[in-house]
Order: sequence, then C-alpha cells, then structure tokens
Amino acid sequence: MPIAVPSAVAPWDASLTGAEHSLVLYGILVAGLALGAALVRMGATWRDVTPRYRAATLAGTQVIGVAFASYVVIAVLFLLGYDRAGGMWRPNDGAAAAWSVRFMDWSVSVPLLVVELIAVSALAGPVARRLRFLGAGAAFLMILLGYLGGVVIDGGTNTTALAIWGSIASVFFAALYVVLIFTAVRTVPSLTPSARSPYRSAMLVLLLVLFVYPIVFGLQGQVWGGGWTTIEQLAFCAADLVAKVGFGTLLNRVARIRSAADVAAGDDTHPESIWVDQRKLSDGVAPAVRLAEYGERFDR
Repeated sequence: MPIAVPSAVAPWDASLTGAEHSLVLYGILVAGLALGAALVRMGATWRDVTPRYRAATLAGTQVIGVAFASYVVIAVLFLLGYDRAGGMWRPNDGAAAAWSVRFMDWSVSVPLLVVELIAVSALAGPVARRLRFLGAGAAFLMILLGYLGGVVIDGGTNTTALAIWGSIASVFFAALYVVLIFTAVRTVPSLTPSARSPYRSAMLVLLLVLFVYPIVFGLQGQVWGGGWTTIEQLAFCAADLVAKVGFGTLLNRVARIRSAADVAAGDDTHPESIWVDQRKLSDGVAPAVRLAEYGERFDR
C-alpha cells in the first residue's frame, strides 16, 4: 500500500480578497519603483569612488538592476495570474510564475551582494578571491535548493520535499553567514572611524534581513490562506528593498569614505573632489604620469 505524502498549500494557490490583492500589488509596485529610483542614483554615483572600490559600486548597481527588472516581470505576472470571480481573486495556472521569478532574481542578486561586500572590505588577493567564490557559491546553492523544494517539486506542495531541501539549503545558509562574519571581523579594525559605522550598519542590515527569507520559506505549508500569502509577499518586498537598496546605499557610503581617505593619504587619485553628507572629504587629484617608469609601455 503506497504511503501518502503529506501535502501543503502553496501560497500562490490561495485566493485573495480585493483588499489583499490591492495590498500585494501595492507592495510589488512600490518596491519596483523604489528599486528603479535607486538604480538611477547608483548609476549616477559610480564615478564618485576610486578604481579600488569601483567593483563594489558596479556590483551594487547590478544587484539593483536585476531586482528592478525582476519586479517589472513580477508585477505583470501577478496581474495576469489572478482572475476576478465573485468578489475574490482566484489564482490561475500562471500565479506561481511570479514566485518563481523571485527565486531567479535571488539566484543572481544574492551572490552579487557577497561580491559587493568583499569588494569594499579590507580583504585582498587570494583571500578575497576564495571568500568571494565560497560566499557567492553558497548563496547560489542556498537559493537553488530552496527553489527546488519550495517551487519545483510537486509545485511546492510536498511537505517532505520542503523539509529536506530546506534543511540542505540551511547548510549553505550557515556557510554564507560564516563568510560574511569572517569578512566583517577582518575588515572593521582596519577602517577609519567614519567608515566603520556605515560598514557595521551594512553588515547588521544584511545579517538580519537575510533571516526573513528562510522564515517565510519555513511558513510554506504550515500556514495558508490569502492573509498569509499577503504577509509573505509584503515581507519579500520589504526584505528585497532593505537588502538591496539599504545595504547598497550603506556600502556605497563606505566606498566613498574609503576612496577619500586613500586620496587624502596619497595612495590613490580621483579627478574630482569627494563629498559625503555635503562635506568635502578630499580634493580632486589628477593622476601623475611617471614617464620614467612607464616610458617603455608608451613606446610599444
């Protein structure tokens, strides 16, 4: 006699009231608009840092760009994924697609968050490369395994798959935290006081907000209904904004402060003055051309 596999109710299978549908749509559109505004700002300020930290700014811009594009798709799929019937919004076969796009976004953006953090840290050389590989790899596998258990297998309704794949994903979640904490411990002592505060804030933001995702994943199959679906959707929207816009803004501030410190110390150059909070931290310094050192390169 076959053993019945306990089933869960996936959040995308729940019907929504008019109010719940409006709230979810509001959260998705506000998050998308905020990401679009942040993308414009990041794109306009990437030259405010020296080349040493430009990889961090580029990664931050990519994170927000990927998230913005995904939210445009999520908004369209959400609108197409529900049909109005009898005062309720009933999910159709396309309702799950909006949730799938979230996992696809995270598969790219979460590893990029690791790249962004390490690029502005005090780590360099082989240590930075190894941690970047380990952190980004752990982040990707964590999302992929969560996607397999939470969406792909039996459409996210198999509680056994949710438990097994969620447990395996938690191993990579722990590995990711080890990389993040190790990076912070090695970086904070070497920062100037003005850079230390936003760096600590960025780390705290990331470590706390990353917990939102496994918590919501763990609720799948344990609670259901339109109210819980609404809460989960809004939680993801808020977490995405904090993890991508808030974290990126703080790290961009660290990159500008560190850039100004390098220029002031004579370790690097920047053609324009660097300002933070309407305060000039360094003057513009043009790069010096050392013909004696680079003459052979110019002759080739």
